[in-house]
Amino acid sequence: MKILITGGLGFFGSNLSERAISMGYKVCVIDNMSRIGSDENYEWLNSIGQYEFHKTSITDEYQVDEIVKTFIPDVVFHMAGQVSMISSIKNPREDFSINALGTIVLLEAVRKYSPSCKFIYASTNKVYGDLDWVVMEESEKRYKAIEFPNGFNESIPLDFRSPYGCSKGAADQYVLDYSRIYGLNTVVFRHSSIYGMRQHAREDQGWIGWFCSKGLEAMNNQNQNQKQNAFTISGNGKQVRDILFVTDAVDLYFRSLEKFENICGDAFNIGGGTINSVSILELLDIISNKLAIKFKLNYKFIEERSSDQKVFISNNKQISDMIGWHPEISYLKGIEKVLTKIKT
Repeated sequence: MKILITGGLGFFGSNLSERAISMGYKVCVIDNMSRIGSDENYEWLNSIGQYEFHKTSITDEYQVDEIVKTFIPDVVFHMAGQVSMISSIKNPREDFSINALGTIVLLEAVRKYSPSCKFIYASTNKVYGDLDWVVMEESEKRYKAIEFPNGFNESIPLDFRSPYGCSKGAADQYVLDYSRIYGLNTVVFRHSSIYGMRQHAREDQGWIGWFCSKGLEAMNNQNQNQKQNAFTISGNGKQVRDILFVTDAVDLYFRSLEKFENICGDAFNIGGGTINSVSILELLDIISNKLAIKFKLNYKFIEERSSDQKVFISNNKQISDMIGWHPEISYLKGIEKVLTKIKT
């Protein structure tokens, strides 16, 4: 089996690439290496095994056409994208070019040169907008969407907001429409928060890893009797997401290939589910406990981010019913894995 992975040196993409290479598949990776950590992920994959690599942008129509025409993939994992809400607001044109136009470029190449391949697109929960119509209950540490105790399923209305939401939402709908209009074998996964190894988290993307690094910084300062510089939390810290460890997400993609006929042409909400939901404040408590930090972490609240959802928890029932996939790694175990990795 030949697998083409766009954004294959990014966080999620590199984990998919590693699994595919380790399983002995023929792997082709496209990545422009613009993201911090892509050089490290490139060297890491080189240590795993042989694969074909192309340093190019997903928006380069000529290069993408040539790659697909030559490689003729059996599977496409489309992970390439601009993933920061903040960056999308600063530069909406670039955000659109990468997320929306880049997806069209890839879909067209597949339609022309490999129309029978299985195509999975990594979309986002942001296609549902701010969810400001949902009744929220506020407790000491978190918000609760009281009318959705099992999380949000795929029947809630799409509502593209922010440049990021619009560009990812447009790509999401094009991927589905290429199945309806052109008969391509496409699937959309609308992800909540994925975290884990190879993420190279930063303040505007990868919040689990980012706050774990702040906790470890506090622990080191505690051991050296030094005060930690204050870090910031956008909003009041009660925002909730269901978090999914990256190996569980990788398992989903490969399990999907085995039962692709059950999910072809459809979109699915993907996350850790209610049992793996956590707020920022709860996460900081977990980090403090696991690292035995004796004092309150030094943070300050700043203005809420534009178009931030107070709660998003995925209802995984539809994908679970279709292919039998469930998250295996609990959020406590996953957070511990991240802390251990950063420490080493």
